[in-house]
Amino acid sequence: MYLVGEALVGEGAELAHIDMIVGDKDGQAGAAFANALSQLSMGHTPLLAVVRPNLLAKPATLIIPKVTLKKEAQVNQMFGPVQSAVAKAVADSVEEGVFGEEDIEQLVILASVFVHPDAKDFNRLYRFNYGATKLAIRRAFDRFPDAQTLLYEKDRQAHPVMGFKVQRLWDPPYLQVAIDLVDMGRIMAVMSSLPDNDHLIVEAGTPTIKKFGLNVISEMRRLRPNSFIIADLKTLDTGNLEARMAADASADAVVISGLAPKETIEKAINEAKKTGIYSIIDMLNVSDPVKAIKQLAVKPDIIELHRGIDIEGSEHRWGDIGAIRKAAGKKVLVAIAGGIRVDVVKEGLQSGADILVVGRAITASKNIRHAAEEFLEKISKEEIDQFRIMTDF
Repeated sequence: MYLVGEALVGEGAELAHIDMIVGDKDGQAGAAFANALSQLSMGHTPLLAVVRPNLLAKPATLIIPKVTLKKEAQVNQMFGPVQSAVAKAVADSVEEGVFGEEDIEQLVILASVFVHPDAKDFNRLYRFNYGATKLAIRRAFDRFPDAQTLLYEKDRQAHPVMGFKVQRLWDPPYLQVAIDLVDMGRIMAVMSSLPDNDHLIVEAGTPTIKKFGLNVISEMRRLRPNSFIIADLKTLDTGNLEARMAADASADAVVISGLAPKETIEKAINEAKKTGIYSIIDMLNVSDPVKAIKQLAVKPDIIELHRGIDIEGSEHRWGDIGAIRKAAGKKVLVAIAGGIRVDVVKEGLQSGADILVVGRAITASKNIRHAAEEFLEKISKEEIDQFRIMTDF
């Protein structure tokens, strides 16, 4: 047996995080257990989990401090509430049948334990580490998470320790506010006025980036650190370089022109995948978007059907979104852009669009917040349940 479990429980300086291996004494886990117990490291001395002095937990459990213990207070925390909590959680798990028919004499547990240097409350340290240890054990035996759960949850995450959220586009439709402004004061006014909504994303438009460079994304993020921000570079050459530049500027997505050479588009898409950002192909002036997508060896995350500002008197030409999805051959989002107004939102959604790109109808409005809220009301999508994300499954 070789099982892996993990759990994070609590908040503040006393937050508990457990990384765990459960395995046979005669296997790799047993060898790691013996090595860790006999090969000591300054500030990271492992200790056996005991419920109280002279009462060893079974299966035998080794607590390995993740944080260097430098002060007497840290040592007292580790050898006091943390040691007791881990041991009691192991013992209670045995009593509750979590180990099933396994012989607890033939198993060992390695528990890597985090205690923040600023932690002070012994009661919270005990309770959080007890809960995290029990949860890690159960998850190890449940083989949690399975692939289906992992893929379902991975884009819904909000890591509590990061201090900010990296938004992913897993719950369309979305309203994309395109900021094509060249006045920094106006840009900041728009960013400050937009409502907080999980289904609102922001685009640093091509004119804006040409005026201020990619540094404008940092300025935009300063006001809205959790926003999904798109860098509309409309890349035509050096695809990998420009995708990397967008990622380095903290953009969540980069826009590549559908008119670029196939090799440029593919390099940009591959670089976007490496850096963890979305790739968007803008089909402005592309006569046959389906053909353009079919010829790509790697497919983008988003395809934008775009009618340019200079031809906004013509009909909306969104094309056959179903055919575009089929050509992409994978899960792909489709955005529509160009003169989108509130009265065409329903039509756009019915056509199959996942993202409605709106510019001046919001950014040139006298009441930016109200204008954005009108679009969001038409989209009619519930906010994400952050409480569910922050709790156990």
